[in-house]
Amino acid sequence: MKAIEIAISLIIILVIFGVILTSVENSTEKVMKDVEVNNMEKLISEMADNLINNPGVPDNWNEYGKGTPGLAIINDGGQIIPNSVSYSKLVTLGSDYDKLVYKKLFSSKIHTSMELQPKDSVISSVKIGDSDERGDVFSFTRLVKCDFFKSYVLKDFENGGKCNKHHPQDKYSCNYFKVFPGNLRKSDYYLLIDDCEKYDLSYMVASTRVVKEKPWQTAISDEIYLNNEIEFYDDSSAVVFIHLDKPHPKALLVSVPKNFDDNILHYDYFRTNECEFIVKAWY
Repeated sequence: MKAIEIAISLIIILVIFGVILTSVENSTEKVMKDVEVNNMEKLISEMADNLINNPGVPDNWNEYGKGTPGLAIINDGGQIIPNSVSYSKLVTLGSDYDKLVYKKLFSSKIHTSMELQPKDSVISSVKIGDSDERGDVFSFTRLVKCDFFKSYVLKDFENGGKCNKHHPQDKYSCNYFKVFPGNLRKSDYYLLIDDCEKYDLSYMVASTRVVKEKPWQTAISDEIYLNNEIEFYDDSSAVVFIHLDKPHPKALLVSVPKNFDDNILHYDYFRTNECEFIVKAWY
C-alpha cells in the first residue's frame, strides 16, 4: 500500500516538476523573444532615424553610387532638412540595395525593405529592398518630408517673385527666368498647376522685349508646355516672364530633360510632400 502511495507521490512530483520546467522554458523563451524584439526594434529605429537625418557621405553619394548612404534632403542653402527623404537617393539605394543595406549596414544578417508612401497626393508609393517577408516582421514608420523631382523646379509661384508689369502682388503672382536657344534643344519648360487651379487661373507669357503683347489664357490643363511660347527675336537669349492672375497659386515652373516621362508631369511630383517612411525587417 505504501509502495503505491509512494509511486503516486512520485508521479505527482514528476508532473509538477514537468509543469514547472515547461513554465520556466516558456518564460525563458518569452524573455529571449522579448529581448530579440527589443533589440531588433532599437536597431531598425536607429537605422531609420540615421537615414532620414543624414544626407550620406559624401552629400551627393547617390551621383556616384558609392559611399555611406543617407536619405536626408539638403536645401538650396546647404542645410540638412531633418526627417526628410530624397527620392533620387532612395532610388539609388534601391538600385544596389543588397550591397549598400543588406551587406554594408546589417552584415548580411537582417533582411529589410523600405517604402515611401506619400500622403494626400496622387503619387504612388515607392518600395525598395527585399520582398520575401517571412517569419516575424518588425515594422517602423516615420512621418517625413519627401521630394521627388523638386530639383527640376525653377520657380514656385506660391512664394512671391518679380514682375515687369504693374501687377500688384496681392492680386497677381509673377516670375521670370532666363533662357538660351540651347536650353530649348535639351530641355522642356512647363507650367505645372494643381488640379484645383484649373479653369480658375489665367496666365500670360511675355518677355522684356515686347514686340507683340500676348493675351491672357485660361489654364485648361494642369501641364502647360512653354517652349513654343518663348521667342528670342534676334537676341542670343530671352528673359521670360510668366504672369498669373491670382496671388500665391499652386503653380510651378519646371525645366525637365527631353526624355522625361510624361506620365509623371504632375504638380504633386515637383512639390515637397508629406510621406510615411516605412522600414520592415526580418531574419
